[in-house]
Order: sequence, then C-alpha cells, then structure tokens
Amino acid sequence: MKLIDTILADAAEITAIRRDLHKHPELCFHEERTADVIAKALTDWGIPVHRGLGKTGVVGIVKNGTSDRAVGLRADIDALPMTERNEFPHASSIRGRMHACGHDGHTAMLLAAAKHLATNRNFDGTVYLVFQPAEEGGGGAREMIKDGLFEKFPMEAMFGAHNWPGMKAGQFALKPGPVFASSNEFKITLKGKGSHAAMPHLGLDPVPAACQLVTAFQTIISRNKRPIDPGVISVTLIHAGEATNVVPDSVVMEGTVRTFTLELLDLLERRMKGMTEQLAGAFELSAEFEFRRNYPPTINHIAETEFARRVLTDMVGADNVQEFEPTMGAEDFSYYLLDKPGCYFLIGNGDGEHRLGGHGMGPCMLHNPSYDFNDELIPLGGSMWVRLAEEWLAPRPVSSR
Repeated sequence: MKLIDTILADAAEITAIRRDLHKHPELCFHEERTADVIAKALTDWGIPVHRGLGKTGVVGIVKNGTSDRAVGLRADIDALPMTERNEFPHASSIRGRMHACGHDGHTAMLLAAAKHLATNRNFDGTVYLVFQPAEEGGGGAREMIKDGLFEKFPMEAMFGAHNWPGMKAGQFALKPGPVFASSNEFKITLKGKGSHAAMPHLGLDPVPAACQLVTAFQTIISRNKRPIDPGVISVTLIHAGEATNVVPDSVVMEGTVRTFTLELLDLLERRMKGMTEQLAGAFELSAEFEFRRNYPPTINHIAETEFARRVLTDMVGADNVQEFEPTMGAEDFSYYLLDKPGCYFLIGNGDGEHRLGGHGMGPCMLHNPSYDFNDELIPLGGSMWVRLAEEWLAPRPVSSR
C-alpha cells in the first residue's frame, strides 16, 4: 500500500478535525460551523477559498504551473437527522443529529489531501477541492451547480468517493456505468366516503382499493419492465382511519421508486399513475397522484473510471480494487456526472472493529445509530486524492514532429 509520508505524519491532526466535526453535526444547508472549520483549515494552509455556493459550500483552489487544466475532488459535509447511540468522547453532542454516513470522514480525507497538495505542488494545473453541503436529501450538488460551480471553476472532470462498511479497509470498488439508482418519491390519496364499519355498503371504502394498489404496483415490476432492468417500487407509508368501527374517508399512500435509467423511470411513473386512476375509478373513488423526482441515477464515465482504476491499483494492488456491485441507494454526485465526466467509487470502511469502547449496539453500517467512520482511512483517502489529482494533472510530454 503506497501511502504518502506527509499525510501519515498529519494523521493525528486531521483525525482531531474529523472527530470535532463528528461531535458537532449539522444538517443540510445548515453546515455553517462545519464550513467555518473547513475554510479555516484551508486558509491556514495557504489555500484560497470561495464560499457560498449551495448556501454553505466551500471550494478550495490549489494551483501550480502554467496549465489551464483542472480537476475537481468532492467531499460531502452534512449529517443526518437521527440520534447517535455511541458514547465515546467524540459522539454527537446534539440529540437528533449524527454523522451516520461518514461525511465527516469524507471531509477529513479531502482536507488531508488539501494540506499535502498545498505544500507539495507536484502537478501542472488546478485542483478544485469541493466541500459540498446537503447530500442527504437536499441536492447540494445540484444547488452548487445552479450557483455557478462549473462556470466559476471550470474543470475537466470530477471525482468522488464514499466509505463502505463491510468492505475491508485498504480496498476500493468501482465500475463504469450505473452505480447508484435514481431516487424518487410518490404520494397517493384515495378519497371515498366514510361510514359505520358495520354498514360499509353505505360508504365508499378506500382501504381495499389501497391494498389492491400496493399489490398491483408489483405487477409493473414483474410484467411491464424488462426483467433485466433493475427497478424498485416500495410503498412505505399507509395512513387511514382513526377508529376501529369507522370506515375512513381517505387513504394516503407514500413510498419510493428506484431505477438505473430515466427511460425505466418514465415507464414506472406512467404505469403507476394509470393504475391509480383506473383502480380508483373501479372502486368509485377519486384519486390524487403526486410523483417527485429527486436524484437522477449515478452513471460513471468509462474513461474516467478506468483512469481511477489505474491509480487505485497502483496504490493498493489489483486484488484490492474490486468491481462495484451497483446499489439501489441514491447519491447526488449524479448531478455532477450529468455535466462533467467523472467517477464515483467506494473505499472500504471495515467491519466496525475500529470503533472505540462506548459504541452502541448493532453493526457499524451506514445510517445506523452505532456507526462511526474508520479514522484509519484518512491517510489512505488523503493519499488517494493526491495521487488522482497528480496523475490527472501530470505534465504531458511534448510530442516530436
């Protein structure tokens, strides 16, 4: 494993920053303290800083040489609205907020790289260090782009990484093409007429219609889409009624839809809407159908993925660079990849043995109240970002004629 000595030497300093961020988590678009910590560290290391994109985003700018080439490296910085169950000293100090996805660790790895890049500028061009807010549902990537990220900081490509519990520390995983799914939500209201539960014939009961609709949606998955195209429809909330002897006036159903392509998403939305309206009509009900598209699928570009694979393989060996098994989870890095070539990959976070005494019960999985980022990854992640930037911006040989 080829780690950079100066990053190893700075590991304790960066770990302290990571644990400070973990102790003071902030939710999407409210990462003011987090942004202050990031901006101060970058400024102390002599890195110019631009703030305010996506409300609380921070961009560090490291230049060297004369080339106008540039590459972007991204870390997300927000926490989740959940209560931490760990009790070690750096556990969240704010009930109901927790870094349960490792964004504090992503920030630390990019800060480790930033310090080295500022001190050892072994590249020709510009590295843009993108510290992005609001990945957890807020679409911070989309908002940074809307605020002019790529106009203010023109870059050739964008790279990002996410820690992955269950995969060994020291390993990576990546693949070209779709790696994370689109994230979409729906809300359906079926309206009937309430009645006494002992006399249902006097009303129009929306509950049986809702039950049939849940089942009918699964026939879209099994009978309308191609079997080889991954897609998920999950009804996760059903609200109806207030008393056991009353047929309710209405039923509200909510849930999520996930796909790897927009074409399949179009199909699922169209069929769900049609089923809702037609089934409601069959039960003499009225229906309201709402469908909200959140994050598009995350689709890695071929050339940039193979570039990242070469760099990572050189660092840790081919046996430790695995093929990324796509997940139906979602990631707003997808917005960057719609506008710029790039690659989003995984870095192993281990199986939880790194957690200190006082951690909560349960596995060290993402979005789990017992999660904690593995600080052993900071030198590896920092070295990873430096090598990617240096290789991308390596001076190109002058061709002879």
